[in-house]
Amino acid sequence: MSGFLYQEGCYQIVGICMDIHRTFGPGLLEIVYKDALEYEFKINEIPFSRESKFDVHYKDIILAHHFYADFVAYGDLILEIKAVSEINKNHIKQTLNYISIANSNLGLVLNFGGQSFQHKRIIN
Repeated sequence: MSGFLYQEGCYQIVGICMDIHRTFGPGLLEIVYKDALEYEFKINEIPFSRESKFDVHYKDIILAHHFYADFVAYGDLILEIKAVSEINKNHIKQTLNYISIANSNLGLVLNFGGQSFQHKRIIN
């Protein structure tokens, strides 16, 4: 059985997020979890960029407003960070749109706001 796209990377990122959630628990602002995640990416040598800017194309133009990915890991894995009670269908739709705009194949919705850490793997 072959592995899925970024299998090891996704596993490592989810493990890191679980550790962050264990440390902080729910209830903090999204930015705090992002800062902790950035620190963990650095010490674990996970290639990433934060707040990566993507143009939004519409027909034959590029729109004035851009999409900013919370994180992009491994070059094209889109990470959408949340601090809400639970992941819902709108978060999944949003991430699907971001994956499409970024011309990626995979995204993770990572939610720190619930009693337990939640994540969803989103494939385009």
